[in-house]
Amino acid sequence: MRVTVIGINSTPEPTGIAPYTSRMAAGLQERGHEVSVVTAFPHYPQWRVAEGYSGRTMREVVEGVSVTRMRHFVPSTPVGLARARSEISFGWASTTRSWGDPDVVVCVSPALLSTAMSMLRARGGRAKPAIGVVMQDLYSAGISETEGGSGAVGRVFRRLESRVARRADGVAVIHDRFRDRVVSDLGVDPDRVTVIRNWTHVEPVVGLDRAATRASLGWRDDETIVLHTGAMGEKQDLGNVVEAAREVDRVGAAVRFVLMGDGGQRGNLEAQAAGVRSIEFLDPVAGDRYPHVLASADLLLVNERPGLVEMAVPSKLTSYFNTGLPVLAATNQASTTADEIRASGAGEITAAGDPAALVAKVVAVTSDPDWARALGAAGPDYCAGVLSEKVALDAYDRWVRSLHSARHERQR
Repeated sequence: MRVTVIGINSTPEPTGIAPYTSRMAAGLQERGHEVSVVTAFPHYPQWRVAEGYSGRTMREVVEGVSVTRMRHFVPSTPVGLARARSEISFGWASTTRSWGDPDVVVCVSPALLSTAMSMLRARGGRAKPAIGVVMQDLYSAGISETEGGSGAVGRVFRRLESRVARRADGVAVIHDRFRDRVVSDLGVDPDRVTVIRNWTHVEPVVGLDRAATRASLGWRDDETIVLHTGAMGEKQDLGNVVEAAREVDRVGAAVRFVLMGDGGQRGNLEAQAAGVRSIEFLDPVAGDRYPHVLASADLLLVNERPGLVEMAVPSKLTSYFNTGLPVLAATNQASTTADEIRASGAGEITAAGDPAALVAKVVAVTSDPDWARALGAAGPDYCAGVLSEKVALDAYDRWVRSLHSARHERQR
């Protein structure tokens, strides 16, 4: 079939949903479909267009897939109206370009607003292809669980997300908890919701020279490195990590928190961390170096804003689990992230927004090497059994075929 994938994020963006969107497209191409991708210029997580991308439109081939990139508005602080403007500008750019004549259109949410615009175009055209929506995050849950997202704004976006999901021929979600929420809160027919897990896209390092990597980064052998990678935004609440580092300074523990990545909050975090010795900021590293840096830490950290429960499963977890290192999640005990940590057996959970508790958990895990090794060993096993790329891409192939079949049946 001819499949058009529309999503605001794609490779070479190194983190977030981009690797999954791009690999899904390539996997469908490998399984015999004719796939094209409509996407934006790479801009995440730094929230500025990457070097080497100029003009209004660029075309290239990535892993055998035809990719059309379009410039859109990229806000320096991606919140509120600026974030909405960004999504709408991508929606306008993507819906006013030729998609060819697809049998199936797959929209990736977020971004919800551009997904809604793409659905309007697809439904309003003469061909009326099948439409599937991949929900990597629950958009309305994210708004309701962050500041300023309650009340009327939250209700508006829940209605929009519900309408988008119910009008699609099928919805793919990345976790069973998401499926329950999409059915119960968004009113989608459960027969139209498919769970397809994200997979680990960072392979274990063969022949890791841990000492050399740590030395190149300036990490001492006698300190515990707690590494957080990826976006530095509102939902990560990394001010909690800055305050944990300040607590380390106070108690004199041999712990260094490392925040590697970029995002709208990085400047604020660096200002907050002024004078704090036990924290370090690193720019994102090249893809081939990333697994080496990950595997050279002692603990891998997920940090979430207090109150976040349903909105997301951090994409970094799939990479973390495959390193064989213990994972620490500062999150709500009822969150989807906490469920994933418990299911994997690969990490520990501590309270969100509690810097002292975070430091205490770091010290507890690293003070018991047998416990730390047991947690780390569970991660690769979980990846092999649950987070398989082949299983996921085969599932996307079946899902896309089922979308086309369902649309064809309804049109008969």
